[in-house]
Amino acid sequence: MTSSKTSTAYLTVSCKDQPGIVAAVSGFLFSKNANIIHSDQHSSDPIGGRFFLRMEFHMKNFENKFEDFKKEFSKTVATKFDMSWTLTPAWIKTKTAILVSKFDHALMDLLWRAKRGELFTDITMVISNHPDLREAVEAFGITFHHIPVEKDKKEESEKKILELLDGKVDLIILARYMQILTSKLIESYPFKIINIHHSFLPAFVGADPYRRAGERGVKLIGATAHYVTEELDQGPIIEQDVIRVSHRHDIEELKVLGRDIERQVLSRAVKWHLSQRILVDGNKTVVFV
Repeated sequence: MTSSKTSTAYLTVSCKDQPGIVAAVSGFLFSKNANIIHSDQHSSDPIGGRFFLRMEFHMKNFENKFEDFKKEFSKTVATKFDMSWTLTPAWIKTKTAILVSKFDHALMDLLWRAKRGELFTDITMVISNHPDLREAVEAFGITFHHIPVEKDKKEESEKKILELLDGKVDLIILARYMQILTSKLIESYPFKIINIHHSFLPAFVGADPYRRAGERGVKLIGATAHYVTEELDQGPIIEQDVIRVSHRHDIEELKVLGRDIERQVLSRAVKWHLSQRILVDGNKTVVFV
């Protein structure tokens, strides 16, 4: 179960690598009587590379000091090092929407984990291009929206989706949503849309990867969670896993085994996103776990 995060926050930083970054950040926190709970850092190259930092810290009555803290940090530290940075209150649940088609395994796993407190998020809605999962979703007390996607009318459907999402979500999860998103939706939520692809990317990009894996006679199948970009299945990879298979497994057996991996990979990626453990570096990610 998730422990209380009262007066705790996540600070993430990326900037050009240079001396003094950690000292400046930790010194600022010390000056505010903040207690650093976790700290992780990474340099892509000490000479001309990028520096990445994640700190989780606690500060008494931080809820009342949050905005002033942000302004002062920006002025005295972030500007000096030309930082890209985020400060996220850990006590506020991220608002999440899930998009799904007919496959329910990833969806139900996320709903169950959120209800159990394993994912610190408020799932505000589930949107599907099919009506099949309404009863299962509403059993969790979550609003279900059916928005069909007709051929040559995708933009109309996505307009309705964007209207539902507007102001109500911080994160979108594609839990086997079998539609390609348009650029407008992707651009509205940059690096805030996580997809689960049922193969070990970059192998078997696109549709029906289990069939193609079986035809190729692979000995490992896997799943990949990644941020969605306009290029299909090419966004920054967050998490992957594999399972060994053999010639004895037919396509249906590969799908059963693969769904277990999909659930685990997606839930880990979502959990890391919720706790600000993922920093995007071009088309790669730095994941502090």
